[in-house]
Amino acid sequence: MQIKDKKVMIFGGFGLVGRAVCREILKNNPSQLIITSLYQEETEAACAEFPNTDIPLIPVWGNLFVREEFKDLPRPELMNNPKYRAVLLKDVLEVLDDDTLKNSYLYKVIEKYKPDIIIDCVNSATALAYQDIYTSYYNVKKQLDNWESNCDFEIVRAEMEKFMGTTYIPQLIRHIQILYEAARKFGVSSYIKVGTSGTGGMGLNIPYTHSEERPSRVLLSKSSLAGAHSLLLFLMARTPDAPMVKEIKPATAIAWKKIGYGEIMRRGSPIPLFDCPPESGAILNDTIEADDEAGWEALNRNLKSVYIDTGENGIFSYGEFFAITEVGQMQFVTPEEIAFNVVHEIKGGATGRDIIAALDGAIMGPTYRSGYMRSYALEMMKKLGEEHDCDSVAFENLGPPRLSKLLYEACLLKKIGKTLKHTLALSPAILSDECEKLVKTDADLRSTIISIGIPILMPDGRTLLRGPAMKIPVFKGEHNLKVDDVNLEDWAYNGWVDLREVNMQTWLYRMNKIMKSLEAIDPEDTSSLYHHGLPYWDMEAELHIGRLVSWIFIHEEQGLRMKD
Repeated sequence: MQIKDKKVMIFGGFGLVGRAVCREILKNNPSQLIITSLYQEETEAACAEFPNTDIPLIPVWGNLFVREEFKDLPRPELMNNPKYRAVLLKDVLEVLDDDTLKNSYLYKVIEKYKPDIIIDCVNSATALAYQDIYTSYYNVKKQLDNWESNCDFEIVRAEMEKFMGTTYIPQLIRHIQILYEAARKFGVSSYIKVGTSGTGGMGLNIPYTHSEERPSRVLLSKSSLAGAHSLLLFLMARTPDAPMVKEIKPATAIAWKKIGYGEIMRRGSPIPLFDCPPESGAILNDTIEADDEAGWEALNRNLKSVYIDTGENGIFSYGEFFAITEVGQMQFVTPEEIAFNVVHEIKGGATGRDIIAALDGAIMGPTYRSGYMRSYALEMMKKLGEEHDCDSVAFENLGPPRLSKLLYEACLLKKIGKTLKHTLALSPAILSDECEKLVKTDADLRSTIISIGIPILMPDGRTLLRGPAMKIPVFKGEHNLKVDDVNLEDWAYNGWVDLREVNMQTWLYRMNKIMKSLEAIDPEDTSSLYHHGLPYWDMEAELHIGRLVSWIFIHEEQGLRMKD
């Protein structure tokens, strides 16, 4: 798509790649450029880099992974506050509801500015993986090991909650869910991610780690998240109402932002200098303490040297930069090259660097042979069903329970109405009454339904036929759930065979929609236009439960597969 006169939002616009992308985008005359970063001073500094442009630059700051009220709070403050921590866990680990969605800062930013294009330059994998679930595990383990002597429930609970709060995948999943919902609702046309491989393109033998093991678990967590992120974006790209999705994934170091001489910064602070004269050295005994103050002395000045600033990856010395960029090591790519590819892909160019397109080209999808063989499998199953006088409807192994519920409801309608045409001639009340009679008289059918975990809601809306296990409702650790109108409708919709008249009205509405779509087809049209046309929906043939439920999943559930 064209960038000219479009609203463009850049996540992580202060970073090394983010600023290069800003420069490249501005060459294409967007209507406005919204630049986000974690801190106010960062995003304002990013905007200040382009003083001569007439294009409106809008600074936006805060943590896009949390709700708006937490956007400016450091993560330790969130995790150490019991009230905040409870909300954070709810937002990440529970079902995505309107409260979580609409209070998310990511959602609110997209809602407010409604960008046409989003370019995500945030190093999401690092942001999540470096929360470090392993350190959290050791904190929990320490409390549990000392449980009998310590026995402080509140401390143990706090550490357990912090541990749950560092679980990476649920945070990533929630981020993608919110991104998809917001992008879909507010008309984002294009989303492009600048991702990471996590190891600068190196393998499990990478020598650059931050722990005693090689490769470190934290580093591999980063790579795992980077891969999971790509696969979630791959799925988003295969969703019909999502924006166009692409990902550029550099598998090398990225450099550079600045070369200079001065104080060396680590995590935003200068490195203070200390000294330990040989005569003051500590004598090693049986133990060594992390915070032993013996021997060293502060020099009251900071480390200064020649450095190269590689942005989010940190400040490197000559020796470090030489080592990491040498042939046979990570080497590097410039942010300007990444930015060029990003913009070229947005404009429809084929850079060959979009890994979503690469995955599309490399995966195995449906094949001609499988389509050819499908008819044999279905015909054989149909003959065996007739031979054994058996309805092979659903076993609740595939999921979701809604699939089994719909298949059995369609099965009941088939037994009563026989064909699509005859079923449409019946009223909702008659269908409800006939379904009730069938369930009461056909013990085998009734038994099969409830035995696979699908309850049957009788026409009175209060009587429930069930077995020992129910797929719906999900009790989530509870033993009892309140039965009210809202819950009942939710459960009936998601996993109960619903014999009520109102549900029969829904089924007749669906069949009428199918009928009207068929009436719009010219009977003389024998072209390849319709693959679900008149022969597929033969009105005089026996109702086909699989076709009915597939139609529901495609048209009602918006579950269409858009790529083969």
